[in-house]
Amino acid sequence: MSGANDVEEEEASSSQDLVRSRDVDVPQGQLEQEREEALENWVASEVSPLPRPRWQVVSALRNRQLGSRANFVSEACGSRALLQRFQLQCELKGHVRGVSTLQFNQSGAWLTSSGDDMRVIIWDWLQQRALLDFDSGFTSNVFQAKFLPNSGDTAMAMCGRDGQVRVAQLCSSPACQTIRRVAQHQAAAHSLALVPHCPHRFLTSGKDGAVYDVDLRLDQPASKMLVLNDNWKTVGLYTIFVNPNNIHEFAVGGQDPVVRIYDHRKMNQRVNNGILKKFCPPHLCTNTIKPSITSLVYSYDGTELLASYNDEDIYLFNTNSCDEAQYVRRYKGHRNNLPLKGVNFYGPRSQFVVSGSDCGHLFFWEKSSSQIVQCFHGDQRFIINCVEPHPHLPVIASCGLDVTLKIWGPSSIVTTDPEGTKLLMKKNKQERDEFFLYYRDLFKNNEIWCVMCNFRS
Repeated sequence: MSGANDVEEEEASSSQDLVRSRDVDVPQGQLEQEREEALENWVASEVSPLPRPRWQVVSALRNRQLGSRANFVSEACGSRALLQRFQLQCELKGHVRGVSTLQFNQSGAWLTSSGDDMRVIIWDWLQQRALLDFDSGFTSNVFQAKFLPNSGDTAMAMCGRDGQVRVAQLCSSPACQTIRRVAQHQAAAHSLALVPHCPHRFLTSGKDGAVYDVDLRLDQPASKMLVLNDNWKTVGLYTIFVNPNNIHEFAVGGQDPVVRIYDHRKMNQRVNNGILKKFCPPHLCTNTIKPSITSLVYSYDGTELLASYNDEDIYLFNTNSCDEAQYVRRYKGHRNNLPLKGVNFYGPRSQFVVSGSDCGHLFFWEKSSSQIVQCFHGDQRFIINCVEPHPHLPVIASCGLDVTLKIWGPSSIVTTDPEGTKLLMKKNKQERDEFFLYYRDLFKNNEIWCVMCNFRS
């Protein structure tokens, strides 16, 4: 990738300054100047001015009124001009503990949420009211709850910290809920992946390294597809996603830095452990302490794959590339200290990358340039873990350790703050480097580092 080596060198230089400050007697003034220069270089490419957006609201509205542009909504959703006007529209209050996950239904009229209080709430987010609030049956955090596609919004798949995978058949009355367990992981079940257009099948992954294929048409719905092992050690999984353009292909990530892609028709364990392709940023593969993948997601057409790394950056891979190819883009500036952080594309053609941050901000990067185009407070006090774009409108929902859900959309004013974003990026980078150096000294052994990460999750 063009510029990839330069970015990695900047990363190493910034970290080495902190190492040198601890190991070598360097004048404090000189050290501070070098550190500030390294940080300036590190943030420069992400916050440099972009050309004026081609899409403009007034002209687009005029063209729509004249009937010359039929795809106004699609263009608006992929517009940097509107994204840079995002601000808080409303808050949804109903949970009593932190919220882990969000999902809009196919029409975008409803929003489902679940979290640490083990309840699932279905919202009419426009009217700001809960339509349905029910006990999920889990004994601990509900990590994900998603409507099954093409089910008329009457079926929902769920997974949680206690390893259970459950399915709810929904009715308008809470007394009509039918919830059953369809699979059981031997450790936390962090993620489930919907199969596009399929109302009866989905995949789950867990920290036991297992992937289950759940088919609700069968008497025994769950079958174990694989248990991920590397060098005879189980690799716990935090995330799984099905390719929207090829339902036979899915990607997983977890407690090592390798993205693995499988085709369930070709899972011959005697050939490359059944893996179709693997991707990993080269500098992460060689690290003594290897970061985990907390979330991954395919682009709208399945040709690209985003992976967010634990206390590292977000990387974009081309799924059509050969096995173990270099990453295409790198997105930086946020903090991802816990293995719960999500990542997502925004825009009908996946034009932007969006992630929450431990600093309580939401970050938006232009996918093609890696530059930050929007950054704002998602919460003044709490970590933001999940950001969910609306399927059809320029709207997003966010949640995290706070008990409220937040809905964001365009306003009449530009809300970007480039200088504030630069300061925030520097602060996040410094905190990340200091965190790494602290644990580098405290935990020289990678196995102990992994134990610590497991404890945090």
